Amino acid sequence: MSAQLTSELILPEDAERALLLGRVWSTRAGGPCPVLLHRGRVRDLSTLAPTLSQVLERPELHADIADPLGFSDLGELDAFLSGDVGELLAPTDLQAVKAAGVTFAGSMLERVIEEQAKGDPGRASEVRKRLAPVLGDSLKNVRAGSQEAAEIKKLLQDMGLWSQYLEVGIGPDAEIFTKAQPLSSVGCGAAIGIHPKSEWNNPEPEVVLAVTSRGEIVGATLGNDVNLRDFEGRSALLLSKAKDNNGSSAIGPFIRLFDDRFTLDDVKQAEVSLLVEGQDGFRMEGVSQMRAISRTPEALVSQLLNRNHQYPDGVVFFLGTLFAPVQDRHGPGLGFTHEIGDRVEISSPRFGRLINVVDRSDNCPEWDFGLGALMTNLAQRGLL
Repeated sequence: MSAQLTSELILPEDAERALLLGRVWSTRAGGPCPVLLHRGRVRDLSTLAPTLSQVLERPELHADIADPLGFSDLGELDAFLSGDVGELLAPTDLQAVKAAGVTFAGSMLERVIEEQAKGDPGRASEVRKRLAPVLGDSLKNVRAGSQEAAEIKKLLQDMGLWSQYLEVGIGPDAEIFTKAQPLSSVGCGAAIGIHPKSEWNNPEPEVVLAVTSRGEIVGATLGNDVNLRDFEGRSALLLSKAKDNNGSSAIGPFIRLFDDRFTLDDVKQAEVSLLVEGQDGFRMEGVSQMRAISRTPEALVSQLLNRNHQYPDGVVFFLGTLFAPVQDRHGPGLGFTHEIGDRVEISSPRFGRLINVVDRSDNCPEWDFGLGALMTNLAQRGLL
């Protein structure tokens, strides 16, 4: 998979003017390195800080990286994408990997459908036809936590249509959960995993924020919150099993730092595209409009990190998705589910492309490089 990727394919359209931070495994360095991409070359930031989370915590980061030529040159990005000198990793290490759920009306409706269908994809079409005319119109453009949302809640309760997903979708409290463990996310070019027992699952194309321990949003990237719809539909208590498996969290290709050319306002106006191409000839496309989100990124971060809960190593934070695939793949009314070998491309012009291929989670590489292994590696390299 990685041999098919090129820097031209995965980088933002204005990459030459973007501040792109990430991580690579460098064969020459003998381990993972936080890096800055400069004119197609990978610059090692390990002398600035041994981990990317610490790099992002630096209060004068823009000044610290103002001279990219002052950092060791690890090689061309294309050499990492081809595997010649290492590999491109997810742009996160010590940070918590968190996610917000049910933040768009379209996916909100689909979560209720999953719940009503009890995780059975064969029942989803029937439930969708019954609920969409009511919930789809009611939830469109509703601001979460507003007085209007409270009035809609009462109406839907009277109709017997209230749901735990609507509670977190338009109520005052957002759904925020742990998506994956630090260091377990995979990067662009890696396999993404579907649990072998799942028969109804999907990609979730999302914007992922880079948030410091101070609660400052310093940049953004793309993510795939791989999801098992049948597991969660059977019971919301299976959320962790539906969300956290080998290869189920993909992030990348790079974190784009905010500067005078790219700001949080660009994130709020972003369009995130999804393309799935199967070995069976199946093709599915969709677009998620960030302006349709029911809570602002700042509001979500304020519920994530505050006086009640801290993240001393920072957070990478999935913001949720508008896109819930319903395109039939295996027959009328059966909707979408992944097949092994699906190529999944998540893209946005100012972010680049996150590209992965689907496999079973028990066939994906086991996650064996945790915090202990990282600390040992950094110590051996004299970086601690």
